[in-house]
Amino acid sequence: MKILLTGKTGQVGWELARTLAPLGELRACGRDELDLSLPDRAVALVRGARPDVIVNAAAYTAVDRAEGDSEAAFAANARGPGFLAEEAAKLGALLIHYSTDYVFDGAKSGPYDEDDAPHPINVYGASKLAGEEAIRRSAAAHWIFRTSWVYAPRGRNFLLTILRLAREGKPLRVVADQFGAPTSAAMIARATAEALSRFAAGSEEIASGLYHMSAQGSTSWHGFARAILAEFGFGNEIEAIPAAEYPLPARRPANSVLSNARLAEVFGIRLPSWEEGMREAAQVLLSSR
Repeated sequence: MKILLTGKTGQVGWELARTLAPLGELRACGRDELDLSLPDRAVALVRGARPDVIVNAAAYTAVDRAEGDSEAAFAANARGPGFLAEEAAKLGALLIHYSTDYVFDGAKSGPYDEDDAPHPINVYGASKLAGEEAIRRSAAAHWIFRTSWVYAPRGRNFLLTILRLAREGKPLRVVADQFGAPTSAAMIARATAEALSRFAAGSEEIASGLYHMSAQGSTSWHGFARAILAEFGFGNEIEAIPAAEYPLPARRPANSVLSNARLAEVFGIRLPSWEEGMREAAQVLLSSR
């Protein structure tokens, strides 16, 4: 099986490069080699590689910056996945793509499932939804995995920001009225590899579709921060504040917890709890000191 991975230097892409390598002939590309904002160049690379599977981990993920940079966000998150889907259809390849909980507005009281109507409230969410729609309109076989609150022991993310502020002794004021499921990049990569292994085995056909893929359980940003500090042995106080007291360029949904029932039913995959994922990431960071 020939696998083409985009976004190899990102949080999820870095983990995917490790988990997908044992499954076949892997070509992992960074933005310098496959830039979704340069369609002609990217299409030429895909056609030359002729993969059986395209795993698209490339994305514009700067949620707040996207509010003033919508052209770049839509180029990477909407038009890019669209042309990857067109090329996958021509090659008869499977396209695996990652989307976000931010396609929802947060008004629902319980977990969102795949049949709930999206209603993004920021540019990032709108661009990711447009990417989903472009893929679903195509003739490509595809799996779209929506995930949430992604972090890793590398890159830029909430986990590393909280640790930096704690080390610097900075005051910690963290939003306590937005809820989701922090999901580690390692979890996402392992679940993707497991799903792809079943596809490669060919024991059963797994239909194209949209699946939620996030950690079990839920918490607030404040709860996540408290768990991080406790795991690393910091005693800093954290003030719980409403989102209204921490204004950002992009609005966030108050609730973006995802139901993973369809992923479990179709693939037999359940991600671990968000607490377990956080502890695993902490061990990676602590062992690298």
